[in-house]
Amino acid sequence: MHLTHQRGPLHDLPDSPEAYDAVLADVVEQALARLTPEGNLEHPDSVDDIGDTSLGITSLLALAWQRGKDPRLPEAVHRSLAFHLRERVYTEDNPGYPNLRVRNSGLPYARYTLATGAHPIGDWPSTVWALLQAVNVLDLADGLVDDTQRARLLEVARGYWRWLTEATFFNPQEAGNQAIGCVVGGLMLARQLPPPEGEPVRARALELYTDKIHAHRVRDRGALLPPEHGGAYDNNYGPISLSFLAQAHRISGEEIFAEDGDALARYIDARLTGGGFDNGGPRYSEQHSAFESVLGLRYFGARIGSDLGRYRCDSRWARHAVNAGGGVDGHFAWMLIWQIQDTTRWHREPSEAPVRHQLRAGTVSVAFDSHVTPTVVEAAGTYYLPAAVNRQHGHGPVTEGFLLCRPMGEVRVRDVRTAALAAKLVTKPVVGRDHVLRHLRSLYVTDGTTLWVTVAVEHFDGTPYLLAGLPYATDDGDRIRRTAQPGDVVSAGPLRLTHPQSAGVEHFDARSDMSQERAAFALAADPRGYGNPDEGWRHLVSSTALEADPAPGAPEGLSVFAVRYGGADDAEFTPVFETTPEGLRVRTEAFTAVIGDAAGDAHGEPELTLLD
Repeated sequence: MHLTHQRGPLHDLPDSPEAYDAVLADVVEQALARLTPEGNLEHPDSVDDIGDTSLGITSLLALAWQRGKDPRLPEAVHRSLAFHLRERVYTEDNPGYPNLRVRNSGLPYARYTLATGAHPIGDWPSTVWALLQAVNVLDLADGLVDDTQRARLLEVARGYWRWLTEATFFNPQEAGNQAIGCVVGGLMLARQLPPPEGEPVRARALELYTDKIHAHRVRDRGALLPPEHGGAYDNNYGPISLSFLAQAHRISGEEIFAEDGDALARYIDARLTGGGFDNGGPRYSEQHSAFESVLGLRYFGARIGSDLGRYRCDSRWARHAVNAGGGVDGHFAWMLIWQIQDTTRWHREPSEAPVRHQLRAGTVSVAFDSHVTPTVVEAAGTYYLPAAVNRQHGHGPVTEGFLLCRPMGEVRVRDVRTAALAAKLVTKPVVGRDHVLRHLRSLYVTDGTTLWVTVAVEHFDGTPYLLAGLPYATDDGDRIRRTAQPGDVVSAGPLRLTHPQSAGVEHFDARSDMSQERAAFALAADPRGYGNPDEGWRHLVSSTALEADPAPGAPEGLSVFAVRYGGADDAEFTPVFETTPEGLRVRTEAFTAVIGDAAGDAHGEPELTLLD
C-alpha cells in the first residue's frame, strides 16, 4: 500500500505564469458552472471549513479577471460577493463558542460549520481565513468591484479583525499557522485603510506577533519554532506557517518575519529526508500539505539556499483545495493567490553547509532529533524510523532490554567531509540500568549512495545488540510505499529482522496495514484530529526492528556494532577495528576513520579523521 498523503515533490509542479493561468482557467469554468442564482460558490457537499470558501473562490475569480479580463467574471464576482456579505457574515454569538472575551459584541465572524451551535470551536480559524479571503478581494477589486460593495467588504474585514483580536482570546487553539495567518490578515487590512486608521492595525498586528507568537516559540533540534497545536512542529501545518511568514515579510518588510522564517526553513531542511519523506507532529503525523506550502518553501528555500521543494506534497491538493469529489473548494484560496503573485523561483540545489541535526549526501540522509539520535534514516530508497523495545525508542545498543541512546550530559558532534565522503561523529554519555556511565560513539559515513554506521561503547556483559531501525517505507516512483523489508542492509555481526510477538496497537508490526499515523492516533489520549500522534507514538511498546549483533574482532574493552545500508549486494563488508594512540580506527571497503577517545581535544570536542 502507498502512503496516502506523501506523493511527488512540490518543486515538480509547474509554476510558470502559463501554468498558473491554466489553473485559474479551470477554477473559472468550475465556478461559473457551480454559481447558484443566489451567488453561492460553495462546493455543494461541503460541511466543515465552509464559512469562507465561497469568498475564496470569488477571490480566485478576481485574480483571474485581473490577469485575463474574462468578460464573464465581473457579474460572477458581484453576485458571489453579495452572497457572502448577505448570507455568510454572522454577528450574533454562536451558541457554545467557548473562547469569547466579549459577549454580544455584534462584530462579524465566519463559521466553521454553518448550523448554529454545531462545532463552534472552529470559528476562530474560519474567521482568520475569511479575513484573508476578504483582503485579497480588496487587493484585486480595482475596476471590478463597485464602491458600495467594496466599502461594505472593507467594513466586514475590519469587523473580522476586531472579533479576532478583541471579542475572542487570541489563538485559542495554540496553532501557529492560524495565529500567523491572523497577523498577516491585519497587515494586509492595514494597507486598505487610510493611514491614520491603518497604522494602529499594523502596529497591533506586529505587537501580537512579537508578544503572542515570537515570544512563545518552542525549541526543537536547536531551533526556536512557532508552536503548532501545542507542539514544536507539525509536518503538515509547519510549512503552512512558513508560507504565512513569507507573506508577512513580503507585505511588511519587517525583519522579524524573515529571521523567524529562516530559522523554521533551516529546521525543515534538517529534518526532511533527501527524498522528501517526513513524519511527526502534534496533529497530523504523516499528512503533508501541498499548494499551501509552496510559497513558504519556495520563498525561504531561496533565502537559505536549499532545495526545500523536495518536500513531498499531497498532490490531490496540488493547486488548490478540493472536496472529496475533486471539485475546487475555495479553502485556503489566498495561498494560491500569493504564490501566483510571488515571483521567487525554486532553489533546487542542496545546501552544502554541515548541519548538526542532519547528515545528507546524494540519495542518503539521516535526520536526528534533539538528542542527535536518528529519527529517519534514508538509504537505497528505503526509510527507517526509530524502532521500539520495552517502551524505549531510538537507534543504539540494547543490553538486557535497555536501550542506550538517551544522553546523560552534553552531546558532542563533529562533521567531516572529504572529496567523496560526508561523515558525522556523535558522542554522548549514557547510563544503563547498572548506573555505569559509558561513552557512546556513533559514526555515520556516506558516499551519497551507501550509509555506514559504526557504534562503539565500553564493553557489555551478556548479549547486546544494536537497535538499527524500523523499515517503514520505500520509494515507488513518485509515490512512497509501505514496506516491512530492509533495503540492502548488511552487518558485520549477525543481522536479523524481528517483529513483535504480542498483539495490540502498542506493538507495531510493519507487515500489517496499520500506518504509523493511524497507530499513533490510536495510542493518543484524545480523538483523532485532536490527539497528539507524537505523544501517542511514544506509548509504543515494541515494533518491527533490525537487530545487529556486535562485530567480531572488536578491541578489548569495547563493544562495536557496524551496519551498512545500501550499496552493492556483493560488496564485501568485513570492517576491521583497531585501538591506536589516536583512538579507534575503523577500516571498511570504502574508507578509514579514526574516532578519537572520549576526552576529545583540549575543549572536550570529539576528534574524527576520515580518509577515503
